[in-house]
Amino acid sequence: MDRINYQHLYYFWVVAKHGSISAACEVLHLAQPTISGQLAIFEQAVGCQLFVKQGRKLLLSDTGRAVFHYAEEIFSLGRELTHMLKGGGGRGMRLNLGISDALPKLLSYRLVEPLLRMAEPVQIHCLEDKTERLLAELALHGVDLVLCDVPATPASGARVFNHFLGESQVAIFAAPALAERYRSDFPRCLNGAPFLLPTANTALRRSLDQWFDVNQISPTVQVEVEDSGLLKTFGAGGSGLFFSPLAVAEAIESQYGVCTLGIADGVVERFYAVTAQRRLKHPLVNTILEQAQKGLFGLLSNAPATEVVAVGQV
Repeated sequence: MDRINYQHLYYFWVVAKHGSISAACEVLHLAQPTISGQLAIFEQAVGCQLFVKQGRKLLLSDTGRAVFHYAEEIFSLGRELTHMLKGGGGRGMRLNLGISDALPKLLSYRLVEPLLRMAEPVQIHCLEDKTERLLAELALHGVDLVLCDVPATPASGARVFNHFLGESQVAIFAAPALAERYRSDFPRCLNGAPFLLPTANTALRRSLDQWFDVNQISPTVQVEVEDSGLLKTFGAGGSGLFFSPLAVAEAIESQYGVCTLGIADGVVERFYAVTAQRRLKHPLVNTILEQAQKGLFGLLSNAPATEVVAVGQV
């Protein structure tokens, strides 16, 4: 196709946002045959199928998802242009950021917070999901950067690059009343203690299971939680002991009203930024990496980011 028909792109975008042609008809005030016909012409111009039918719903194909992300950006720019022409000012820099749901929320904030202090206005769109799905979005250019607690591997199926941000020891936290019961003879006193643990599919859980075995601790698992913020909320209510990076211990104590019992010796959480390019061009991505390496973890102030090609070669 030599030139995109933006009217067709707009119809596609509305259908994709609302999930069906009938829903798009109500928004666009057009008849169903009109929209169906325009979509067919657009797919023919693109040269591939953009939707896959599943019952009464239309799901985006892989190409459809990529086109949709570009359409989102195009029509977002259009709204900002209209806003600027009406005297509302221009746009700031935009970052589409993927954050793994296993990443501690306070740590995510610390990584992103430098962007919020920049002189130039920024727009940050955060998508939280499982790391595998975020890496798929990265390959389709749905996000510019993925923050996660494990590096991407060749199994992710995309050509991406890992940037090591830093690492932190892991501490054990508890609500004050519960902490009093498990302060003496640490860590042996933790045998049989109630614990709130991340789910078995996380890197931290695998390290914790090994730590329990080495220290001959049999925890009473009260709750297993994927979301790190929800886990801390349970912990603040006194439901059990929980683990989190020592790098944000002070903030955890302040925000959740809990105490630090001690450090799980030998357990370390590592954190990564994953990008689709080795050479970083997005200024906001560079800012996140530079600020993390300068002192977020207190141990990488002079070390450059480590970049590793983590996917199948192309």
